[in-house]
Parts: sequence; structure tokens; C-alpha cells
Amino acid sequence: MRHFLDFEKPIADLESKIEELRHLSSDGELKIAEEVSKLEAKIKRQLNIIYQKLSPWQKVQIARHPQRPHAQTVINHLIKEYVPLAGDRLFSEDPAIVGGVGRFKGRSVIVIGTEKGATTQERVHHNFGMARPEGYRKARRLMKFADRFRMPILTFIDTAGAYPGIDAEARGQAEAIARAIETCLNVRVPLVATILGEGGSGGAVALAAANKVLMLEHAIYSVISPEGCASILWRSVEHAREAADALKITAQNLKKLGVIDFIVKEPLGGAHRDYNQALLALEEAIDQHLKDLIGRDGHILREERRNKYMAIGAAEDTKNKYLADT
Repeated sequence: MRHFLDFEKPIADLESKIEELRHLSSDGELKIAEEVSKLEAKIKRQLNIIYQKLSPWQKVQIARHPQRPHAQTVINHLIKEYVPLAGDRLFSEDPAIVGGVGRFKGRSVIVIGTEKGATTQERVHHNFGMARPEGYRKARRLMKFADRFRMPILTFIDTAGAYPGIDAEARGQAEAIARAIETCLNVRVPLVATILGEGGSGGAVALAAANKVLMLEHAIYSVISPEGCASILWRSVEHAREAADALKITAQNLKKLGVIDFIVKEPLGGAHRDYNQALLALEEAIDQHLKDLIGRDGHILREERRNKYMAIGAAEDTKNKYLADT
């Protein structure tokens, strides 16, 4: 059953009418093809109207859509001969971060992703995609594995942020995230990251300090959630909409700011409406950017990656210096 967001109510009403007609048709000889066709055309027009003028807050809702494709879905569709690898070799396995070895377009790769889960049971198992220190240490172990065997790294991010619990802090959450970012910047193999839904805080950056950062059209990427920002600046989450506007969290804003490199177009109505089309577009985008990186010297890849992140947010003259070095 499709889940509709608040601003999609006109579409929900139309799809409900289609379901009613189909139910009536199954009970008798009622011919509904023409009427259904008209309603479907109307749905497409409504989707065009709604999705051409989405606000940042509406994009936040789409990025959090429960039926949006998650990391494990993407891995299952894009990665062949996938073999999951578990554990950080220090403490335990963290289901919030999944990863392993497989083949992308015939090329051996290491894949890592934050997994939210699709059902209630899966979400609890994966801790809603919020990783503990052992998850980031597992990611770091896999990145080092890739570096040792000269395998490109693909990461898929969809998390509200790292898990903020006491047990995570006690086991060194901040250090684990910092080390994961450090490893991203140090590896001498191509690293392509994709923001699938939410890219929240350091929990996202830990897997996204890449040579190329791709972002689905309606995904979001920010240092803090709109609710978290509103609770700090306005002392109330009721101002989350205003915070979403101010944070510049959409793919379009982040592309202009140079934080990401490429926006992957989603099907009309969002990736959750057509998995196949969304994943095909993502596959083509990853393939294109990976091909540009394959064959480059490892030291050059590392320097390009470091200079890219040093240039973000720098004063114009300093930024030009870093980019010139690249």
C-alpha cells in the first residue's frame, strides 16, 4: 500500500478513485479503461504541479519517506555476487551499517551503506540507520580492505545521524566518526558516495568524504536536522520549516555551493514511486563517475579528495589555491 505525504493529498484522492473503479469492475461488466486513463493523466499533471515547486521542508518529508529505496535495496539491485562482511574486529557487529564485497558493472568493489530498514522489525534491528562506533569502525575496516586490494569504494548514505546514546558515547562515537572520515580521505582508490535519503551530520560525512558525491534529486544533506536546528535557534521544533529553508539542505542548493558533484534525477513523484527507474538512473550516474576515476594514480586521487574538502567554505582566494593544486 502506497504511503502519501500531507502535500500529496490530491494525488491520494485520485488514486483512491482508481482503486474504487477497479474494485467495481471486478464485480461486474463495468468498463473502466477510459476513465482510469483519464484519472492517471490527471495524477501525472498533479505530480508535475506539486513536484516542480517543492519547498525544502517538503523535500525533507520525501527524503524520509518510509518507502524510499534504502541502501540494502540499492546494493541488491546494483551489486552482483555480493558477499556481506560483518564486524569491526574490536567490539561487535552493527546492523545500522551494511557492507561487503561484490561486482559493479563487472568490476570488483567494496560497498558500504547506512541501512534504515523497511518494516518496523527491520528498522528496530538496524536502529533506524543510526550507527554506533562499531559501525563506523566496520566501515573503516572495509575501506582499508579496499585500499589494500585496490578496489573502488561505493557508499550509500541514508541516516538521520550517528546514534546519540550513552553506550555509543562511552565507546568513543566521536573518535570513530573522525577516524572514518580520516580513512575516507586517506585511501588511494576511487571513492564515490551517494546520498539516498537523509544525509545527517557527521554520521553521514563519515562515509561521504569522497572523490565524487552524488545525491538523489529529493534527498537532503545537512550538518543538523531541521528539528535539531530549530530547537537550538528558536527553542522550538515548530520552526523546523524555517530551519529547513535556512540550512540549504536540498541537492540543488548543495550543488551550487560545491558540496556535492552531481544530482541524480528521480522519477516523477520521487524514487519511492518507481524503484526501477530511480535505480537505473543511479546506476548510470555511478558508472559514469567511477569510470572518470578508474586508472588514476592513487596519490592523485587522495590529493584531489583532500583539496576538494579543504576548499569547501574557504575564502575565495584560498579556495582557488586548493583547486589549482588539484
